[in-house]
Parts: sequence; structure tokens; C-alpha cells
Amino acid sequence: MILPGATVRIKNPADTYYRYEGLVQRVSDGKVAVLFEGGNWDKLVTFRLSELETVETTAKKKGK
Repeated sequence: MILPGATVRIKNPADTYYRYEGLVQRVSDGKVAVLFEGGNWDKLVTFRLSELETVETTAKKKGK
């Protein structure tokens, strides 16, 4: 399930943002607004729900 605050990746290879990761801002009527932040720019882009996949954001522990 994709909810606001989740990190998602674009999985549509025909899209300009393919494999970009962003933060979900809004979910409405099967469309999702995703915020991309990159250095000195921010961009809010709307995608269909089917074009997104969730990204696991848990930190991995380093082994000694």
C-alpha cells in the first residue's frame, strides 16, 4: 500500500523518471503526487499508482 510519506520508485521504463526515487505527497483517485529532491531543485510529478513500487528504507547494520 502506498501512503503519503512513503518512498517510491518509478517502474515504468517509458517514463522520463524511470528508476528515480521520491517521496509520496498525495494519493487521490488512483494518482500519486511524488516529490523529487535533487540538490538545488525540487519537482512534484503525478503518476498512476500502477507506475510505482515502494522502496524499503530500513537501514542495514554493518558487520565487523
